[in-house]
Amino acid sequence: MTTRVGFIGLGNIGKPMAQRLTAWGGGLTVYDVAPSAVAEAESAGARVAAGVADLAAECAVICVMVNTDEQVRDVMGEILGAAKPGTAIVVHSTISPDLPPRLEDLAGRHDLLLVDAPVSGGAMGAAEGTLAIMVGGTDEAFAAVEGPLRSMGTEVVHCGPAGNGTAAKLARNLLHFVAFTATGEALRLAEAAGIDLVALGRIVRHTDAITGGPGAIMHRGTTAPLRPEDGWTSIFEHVLAIGEKDLAHAIELADRLGVEVPMATYAQEHLAAALGLRKVEA
Repeated sequence: MTTRVGFIGLGNIGKPMAQRLTAWGGGLTVYDVAPSAVAEAESAGARVAAGVADLAAECAVICVMVNTDEQVRDVMGEILGAAKPGTAIVVHSTISPDLPPRLEDLAGRHDLLLVDAPVSGGAMGAAEGTLAIMVGGTDEAFAAVEGPLRSMGTEVVHCGPAGNGTAAKLARNLLHFVAFTATGEALRLAEAAGIDLVALGRIVRHTDAITGGPGAIMHRGTTAPLRPEDGWTSIFEHVLAIGEKDLAHAIELADRLGVEVPMATYAQEHLAAALGLRKVEA
């Protein structure tokens, strides 16, 4: 709590993340190109830096939440010339999967530590301090940044070496956006059947809150096929039986209504492998 933290990038998620750090005992310094964002942070108790280099010179932990790979590289270039040895850099931006190890190598050549630590939970989670933060980097680097990260998130996970935080975020978001695509397919089917789509949305959110949604099957430490004696085998066999039956009925309804449901067809063919009940085909 005695080290000053810097935060660069006060956008939709970065601003509420930084707000959580205004209570950090070592103090908070912020920088952004938008005057209104820095003014709001200043009114909450943060010091406003004149630029990235000014911030880097006085902070032991520097959080970066900008938009693109190019912006991350630009900010890194300014940090490298000003940060003191031992400073830890936290890249919260969701960036290309091969960039974090290169940034770690670059930081190491300047006696700096670096982790990639993308977040999940959106602006609401950032405001409430309940983000999930996925961290890639060395044990030393994680230890240096863990305190500030726990001020911003309630699920802070060290996922392994540099790049693994980004890999975890990309895997999480793959599920998110594939699910959105499947949702579009389900909505088209429901609409064709004359269902109230807003009411259906309420039903989905209600039941997912009870069952856990897609995360309900994410308890195993491997994607290898299940052994017959594994406790999950009978559970997932039950899930498969229900899933294949309901998918078949949904596809039958879609055919009758003239709605294309390619994701449902794919799921029907691959659900067993997804559940670990047979080997995934190469």
